[in-house]
Amino acid sequence: QVQLVESGGGSVQAGGSLRLSCTASGRTFSYSAVGWFRQTPGAEREFVAAISWNGGRFRYEDSVKGRFTISRDNAKNMVYLQMNSLKPEDTAVYYCAAVSVGTAFGSVYYTRGPDYKHWGQGTQVTVSS
Repeated sequence: QVQLVESGGGSVQAGGSLRLSCTASGRTFSYSAVGWFRQTPGAEREFVAAISWNGGRFRYEDSVKGRFTISRDNAKNMVYLQMNSLKPEDTAVYYCAAVSVGTAFGSVYYTRGPDYKHWGQGTQVTVSS
């Protein structure tokens, strides 16, 4: 079983930066693909970024490309989302999600929410103009 806890959210002005962290418990996390999603009130949860368990492959939603960077440290059971040049439209609750893919699938990642099994409780990011 994997449990996820997000941290690092907060309030910043447009153009600022935040680094979100996703701390995982559970020995299978190292073999888990991880994704970041975000949701605003009344909207569907949307994909932001994903990374394979070996860290070698990643994917970004178009609106965050060049501004956000996903990374992971399997030794620490951590996944990060560095967010730079933040915009007011980035305001949302950010969630990390994980799914065990097994040792043979180190390059797999997913961009759809239903593909993930474990979710954190979310952390609020607010960007003011």
